[in-house]
Amino acid sequence: MAFGPFSNRQRGHDIESLTAQWLEQQGLAVIARNQHVRGGETDLIMRDGEYLVFIEVRYRASASHGSPLETITPAKQRKLIRAARFYLLDKRLSCPCRFDAVGVTGEPPDRLRFEWVKSAFDAF
Repeated sequence: MAFGPFSNRQRGHDIESLTAQWLEQQGLAVIARNQHVRGGETDLIMRDGEYLVFIEVRYRASASHGSPLETITPAKQRKLIRAARFYLLDKRLSCPCRFDAVGVTGEPPDRLRFEWVKSAFDAF
């Protein structure tokens, strides 16, 4: 990971990688990253015990204008749910799932703060 002047896309990829590493330290295991399907994308798919966890990662350099978690709108939640359903169908999986969110603030790579919300929303 090269931190410095880089594109928003590269920054997002690097933040997601650091978040995955942090979540692994919390006991989760990476299954997949950046799963794209028509109409949506899942940042991280991880295993937490018996649960398959679909994780949305949101970053802001500073929380002075609010938490990055506040940017996960109902419309975004619907896209994440749709992406998860496609993933489960494609892989022919039937297991307990949940949707988590991780808000990341600070400066990469070593000044990041992680706010992890388990079961941030439900698939209705």
